[in-house]
Amino acid sequence: MERSPTTPDEHVARLPPEVRGDVVTLDLLITKAMPGASRTLWEGRFWGGTHQKIIGYGDFVYKRPNKPTVEWFVVGLAFQKNHLSLYVNASDEEGHLLGRYADRLGKVKVGSAVVNFKTVADLDVGMLRELLRETHRITSSD
Repeated sequence: MERSPTTPDEHVARLPPEVRGDVVTLDLLITKAMPGASRTLWEGRFWGGTHQKIIGYGDFVYKRPNKPTVEWFVVGLAFQKNHLSLYVNASDEEGHLLGRYADRLGKVKVGSAVVNFKTVADLDVGMLRELLRETHRITSSD
């Protein structure tokens, strides 16, 4: 995936009306929880092979053993075919941050670095805000 010349706002404006409100709500929540973080649209083939458009917040360099380093986002927000995805790429000495919040985020499906859900109403927004603030705290001090 690469940074897109399309802005996040242009991307959001093109989303189907039935999900645009949730994406706008989450975009604002993430932006407020991560003050000063960059906000960029990423586009292209995701590691699973599908074409994706992800709004990325914050920047970091992902160092992979025996592979080239990758520039990436700290938090990503994407509209998928049937759900929304929130990617959280943050860890500390205790491990991946998302795992510590997984059972408190609401009616969601959680992977090692992704939260999938149908609508904002399925989320515990207060707990998500706490996760995002902690993500920003630990990643902006690097």
